[in-house]
Amino acid sequence: MHRLSALVAAVLLAAPSAAAAEPDEAAPPAPPAETVPAAPPPPETVPAAPPPDQQPPPGTAALGITGMHRVGERRVALTGQALEVRGSVSRFVEGETVHVTVRRGRRTLRSVTKPVAAGENGKGRFAVNVRVRDAGAISVSATSQAGWKAAPLEVAVIRPSARSPLGVRLLQGGLARLGYAVPRSGRYDAATGRAVLAYRKVNRMRRTTGASAAIVLRVADGRGAFGVRYPAHGKHVEADLSRQVIALVQDGKPYRVFHTSSGKPSTPTVLGSFRFYLKQPGTNAKGMVHSNYFIRGYAIHGYKEVPTRPASHGCLRVPIPNARFIYDWIALGDRIDVYR
Repeated sequence: MHRLSALVAAVLLAAPSAAAAEPDEAAPPAPPAETVPAAPPPPETVPAAPPPDQQPPPGTAALGITGMHRVGERRVALTGQALEVRGSVSRFVEGETVHVTVRRGRRTLRSVTKPVAAGENGKGRFAVNVRVRDAGAISVSATSQAGWKAAPLEVAVIRPSARSPLGVRLLQGGLARLGYAVPRSGRYDAATGRAVLAYRKVNRMRRTTGASAAIVLRVADGRGAFGVRYPAHGKHVEADLSRQVIALVQDGKPYRVFHTSSGKPSTPTVLGSFRFYLKQPGTNAKGMVHSNYFIRGYAIHGYKEVPTRPASHGCLRVPIPNARFIYDWIALGDRIDVYR
């Protein structure tokens, strides 16, 4: 019995009491782990703009105008004529625009904004159409928001007429480029009238020495040249009896064109291809001046009367003021082709 009591006492001493197992107050919860906010993403790096002295300079531009004419150093256009302003920019920039302005004095005639297109070799280009209806000087300029400004162009706009000195010079220059024998005096003199007559004959117009507005326009546009029939004949003369003109031909092109008067119906000029065999300078007993013979008594020579119709005894008459030039140009052995 004693041994049983001792055993119970030992068990009671070893077991924890209920008070020890259950605390008087609930234990506070453990604090949550400290939350560390995520680091923000690094800001986007924007390259700093270069200092002003290191920024690339704006491009440069140059203007040109197609459809105009040159009279010496002056740019000339005719009223109502279509012109095209073209520009070339040294460096193409995407989205760049150009502002083209046409002015007469302080008055703006045309103002238009155009995008700059990509050109070759990294350059830019643009074009604007212009039509000026009234006479007077105009100025064409172009600027860009990129900062460049093209040097303006000055153009003299005149009416298509040979009544002004500038109009006469335009006519004379155009006739000369087409190969007609004309002075460059700036005056509408007898020699200019003869060149206009030759032009009218070549183009089958009324045979007068006056230049109409239509002729000025045609000549300025480079239309109405003599059509060479035998370009393979080298340096030679062609006499077109149907149009009553002769042409000195060189390198397959008309070098000089003159009006002529060939043989009248009762004494016609011989047709065919011949060689010049005799040159007679000065004036002979028949009034023939600086004669170039190509078969028997047939010759090209100057004469006091050169009507617009066939009137000679078979020769090819030319105005005396033109005879020496023709005489000096023709060499013995040169060919002449006479045809209708």
